[in-house]
Amino acid sequence: MLQNNPTLKSLINSLWNTLWSGGISNPLSAIEQITYLLFMKRLDDMEAKREGDAQFTGEKYISRFSGMYNPYVNEAEFPIDVSDNPTENQEMQIALQKAKQPRPKEELRWSQFKRITPTEKMLEHVRYNVFPFIKSLNGTTSPFTKHMANAVFIIEKPTLLFEAINKIEEIFVEIERDASEGGHTFQDIQGDVYEMLLSEIAQAGKNGQFRTPRHIIKLMAELVEPQLGHKIADPACGTAGFLLGAYQYILTDLVRKKDKKKLEKDEDGFERGTFSAVLDEKKKEILEESFYGFDVDVTMVRLGLMNLMMHGIDNPNIDYKDSLSKSYNEAGQYDIVLANPPFTGKIDRGDVNTSLRIDSPASELLFLDRISSMLRIGGKAAVIIPEGVLFGSSNAQKQTREILLKDNQLEAVISLPSGAFKPYTGVKTAILVFTKVEEKSKTWHTEKVWFYELQSDGYSLDDNRRRLKDFPLPEAKVAFDARNKTKTKDRKSYFFVPVSEIQENDLDLSYNRYKEYEYVEQKYDPPKEILSKLMKLEKEILIDMEELNSLIG
Repeated sequence: MLQNNPTLKSLINSLWNTLWSGGISNPLSAIEQITYLLFMKRLDDMEAKREGDAQFTGEKYISRFSGMYNPYVNEAEFPIDVSDNPTENQEMQIALQKAKQPRPKEELRWSQFKRITPTEKMLEHVRYNVFPFIKSLNGTTSPFTKHMANAVFIIEKPTLLFEAINKIEEIFVEIERDASEGGHTFQDIQGDVYEMLLSEIAQAGKNGQFRTPRHIIKLMAELVEPQLGHKIADPACGTAGFLLGAYQYILTDLVRKKDKKKLEKDEDGFERGTFSAVLDEKKKEILEESFYGFDVDVTMVRLGLMNLMMHGIDNPNIDYKDSLSKSYNEAGQYDIVLANPPFTGKIDRGDVNTSLRIDSPASELLFLDRISSMLRIGGKAAVIIPEGVLFGSSNAQKQTREILLKDNQLEAVISLPSGAFKPYTGVKTAILVFTKVEEKSKTWHTEKVWFYELQSDGYSLDDNRRRLKDFPLPEAKVAFDARNKTKTKDRKSYFFVPVSEIQENDLDLSYNRYKEYEYVEQKYDPPKEILSKLMKLEKEILIDMEELNSLIG
């Protein structure tokens, strides 16, 4: 969507430049500060909407901004000992006590504090009143409050805060305009905005972590079809993009079951619905207990928490935890796992959980073992892996593939185009889709594997990643759903391969191993004819050169 809205893209770049010129040049620090401000803005908007809905329906709703708060007071502004005048001291003491009196939490709303003047007072209010309020938003026991405990508001210049607030206001105005004129949902546009901001911190080579494009996340959610009541996890969740993708799929599916007429095609060709029309309190309570994410970077945990909260999940279950370590033992817990675990990362073998069977420091192999063990019997996973995992000859790689084929029914290997993760990396990747059958199985529970090649993901495969006109991802979903009903005579695009053949090929699971290549015979003119043509061409060149020579004297 952002590729089609240069105004919105320009505003986001301008917001980055504002923080950069204001002294916050570290992308990670900048995105944190922007996220805090976006969170304040979105929180106010969500509360306003819920209050309006409650008035419309007559239901009772208690706002997060109801009640009182104890304001920060800079006591240096109330110097008691500046004068020997008792009357003046007494007046100053009264003024100080008055300043310390509880005030309405309404003052903590974005719509209220954005108007505070002078800007020095605005900065003081946001730093010492609003920011502590959002840090403790979900009570003392919530993951959000726990991981926000050490968060710091580092914007120190009043003018920088003022400019950043104005830029965010402009961005939201443009989102509203695009939502009404462009036919996109506000939530989707806001998600694009936030993901563009997050893309700035996805630096290639940082532990192999790359932001997964939203359209790839959509496809993976479509492949595993998470349902209301499923327990869904991402063991290396980053900013929680996969959990958000599963959440949006479930909401769309609820719309599909309630009223198909409210479904619309999004910019990638997938069906999407109007989410607010299907969420009652009971469904919302179920969804609150549905999503679980883990990450080893506390900054990513904070960003992931706020990402989900800005999309309507009030109490996300995202925790600071290494899901490969000895402290993680959640086996057989989840119905759905969606993940793009870091690859090329090397793990400290001393801290690897002893329940993991892969003897390797390679994170991509260990995560596949972990994801398999996380699934309940009948649970399903969609995981992005580097294609080297599919054909590597090391014992650890073969053992990983054996786990996929024995403990699970490996349903599909979907080869992605090499530019799918540009501009961050050109590494060739694939999506694995598998269903858990038995833990530590001695027998092969996979009878055949479906292979499919995505030659395009709907975007140009260069660093610009421009949106193309076709919709290959929904086509892949249709082919996946129909795979058992479709008879293929060849192996030129998509096909099944029996596990016996895979075993004969050293458990190689790469698409190219089994693809049938069509060789077209090249026909050439006889050598004497080619030479004759060359001699004729040489004569023509010589004539032209002689003519040119006569012209220049």
